[in-house]
Amino acid sequence: MKEKFGYKNDLAVPKITKATINTGIGRFRENKKAVDDIENSLKLIAGQKPVFTMTKKAIANFKTRKGLPIGLKIVLRGKRMYDFLEKLVGFAIPRSRDFRGLEIKSVDQGGNLTIGIKEHIIFPEISHEEVQTIFGLEICISTTAKTKEEGLELFRLLGFPIKK
Repeated sequence: MKEKFGYKNDLAVPKITKATINTGIGRFRENKKAVDDIENSLKLIAGQKPVFTMTKKAIANFKTRKGLPIGLKIVLRGKRMYDFLEKLVGFAIPRSRDFRGLEIKSVDQGGNLTIGIKEHIIFPEISHEEVQTIFGLEICISTTAKTKEEGLELFRLLGFPIKK
């Protein structure tokens, strides 16, 4: 990357800073057991306890009040982040149904990658027999890249299966 983009300093080369895992618990909000299952599944997947995200204001159409738990998130950095990304690229993504590679449009103009996963059961820690609640995840991988091209090249060099 240093030669391709003409960086003069090694520290100018883009790197991954954090990985964020999000999920919404809106439709499971009334079912305490389902919320606990989601929390435990995320804990297994990431190796870190998730944090509840709360609503900022009340919206009558969504039947929410201010301060109501509406989702779960985990921010991974350092070794845990790299362990999770290795598991994601090596095991989880290829196990998803009809997978043909990540879309180029998944990388935004700032060089960050966002992946939507419909079923969390693609991760190897989750046992199919014990799962009662299937939910989706959003995984955002943040980088120090300045442009989309730099981000795409970084993810390709790291082994992410991005379509040509």
